[in-house]
Amino acid sequence: MKSNVDESDQMQADETSPGSSSMSLQGSPQNNVVPTLAKANLSASPFKSTSGLLMSSKQTGRPSHRNLICKTSDSKGAEEVLKKRKVVSFEDGGSPENPTASEDNVFAPPCVVNLDPGIRIRSVAAGGRHTLALSDAGRVWGWGYGGEGQLGLGSRMRIVSSPQEIPCIIPAVHDGTRSESATDGMNVTVPGSYVKAIACGGRHSAVITDAGSLLTFGWGLYGQVGQGSTEDELSPSYVSSMGGLHVTDVAAGLWHTLCITESGDIYAFGGNQFGQLGVGGNQAEMCPRLIDAPLLEDERTVAVACGARHSVVLTGTGKVFSWGWNKYGQLGLGDSNNRDLPVQVTMNDGERVARIACGWWHTLAAVLVK
Repeated sequence: MKSNVDESDQMQADETSPGSSSMSLQGSPQNNVVPTLAKANLSASPFKSTSGLLMSSKQTGRPSHRNLICKTSDSKGAEEVLKKRKVVSFEDGGSPENPTASEDNVFAPPCVVNLDPGIRIRSVAAGGRHTLALSDAGRVWGWGYGGEGQLGLGSRMRIVSSPQEIPCIIPAVHDGTRSESATDGMNVTVPGSYVKAIACGGRHSAVITDAGSLLTFGWGLYGQVGQGSTEDELSPSYVSSMGGLHVTDVAAGLWHTLCITESGDIYAFGGNQFGQLGVGGNQAEMCPRLIDAPLLEDERTVAVACGARHSVVLTGTGKVFSWGWNKYGQLGLGDSNNRDLPVQVTMNDGERVARIACGWWHTLAAVLVK
C-alpha cells in the first residue's frame, strides 16, 4: 500500500504532536506515583492545560488560547524570570491550519499521577496523545486520548483523564488452576502471565508478556498493529504471526512498529512511506516482516527505537543502524537523504553505544566511556 500524500502533507500531520515520543523511560520510583510533565503543545490534543491538569475546555471540548509560562532561574540565581511560549489553539476563529493566539497565561508545573496504594511503576511510555505505565508486578495502566483504541480499554473513549488498568492478560482457568492466559475476548490462548515491556506510537500501543508474546492495540490504518488488516484494535490483541518467536523488545513510531526476538532478528510492520520499515521500498506491511538486510547478517540486535518515521537498532557489539525519514538528519548519517534499508551510523572514534532512544524527529545514543 503506497501513500498518495506528499511529504509536506505528512509534515503537517506530524506537527500535530511534535513533542511526542515513543521512547520508554525507565525508572525506579520510591513510591506509588508517577511524576509527569504537562505538555505545552495543545494543538495535538482536545484538552487545555490548567494548573498542570488536562481538562476539557468549557462545554465545547475545544482548547482555548493560552500562553504557557514557565518559571526559571537565570545563570546567576539572582532572580526568577518568566518565559512565555505560545500554545496553539482553535477557538474564536482559529483552525489547525490557521491557529490564533491570545494573551492569556497559564502555569503548567509538573503534576503527579496518583495510582492505588502499593503500586510501584517501573516504566512509562508516551505516545502522540496517550500514556502507558507498567508496574513492577507486570500490570499496565493507560490514560489520555483513546479514540482509536490505543488505551486498550475496549472502546473509543476520547478522554480518559485518570489511569485505567488495561486488561492485557486475562487469566485462563482450567480445572481450577491457572495455566496460560486468554485475550481479546476470542478465546485466544497467549503465553505469559504478566507484561514486561510497553511501547506507545502515535495512536497505537504494544506490550510484551513475560513469555515473549506480542500484543498490540489502537489505530491500524497502516497495518501498525500487525493483525493483517487496517482495522483498529480496541483491546490488546495477540500478534499470532509472531507465535513461536520470543519477542524481547518493541518500539512504535507514528505509523509503524518494530520488534526484536531472542535470536536478535528484527521484524517490522505498518506504514512505510519513507522506508521506516527497513525492508526496501515503501510498501506498507500488514503483518510482521523480517528485516533481511545484508549489513545485519552477522549482527545480533539487542534494542530497537522508533521515531515518527525513522527507526534505529543497537547490536550486541555496540553498533547502531538507522533507516527511514531523514529530513532533519535524524539518521545520523551526515546527510538528509531517506534510507529504506539499515545503514550503520559511524560513531566518533569508534565509540561503542550502550543505549539508544528516538524522539519524533531526532535520535540519541549513550556511549560507553573508554
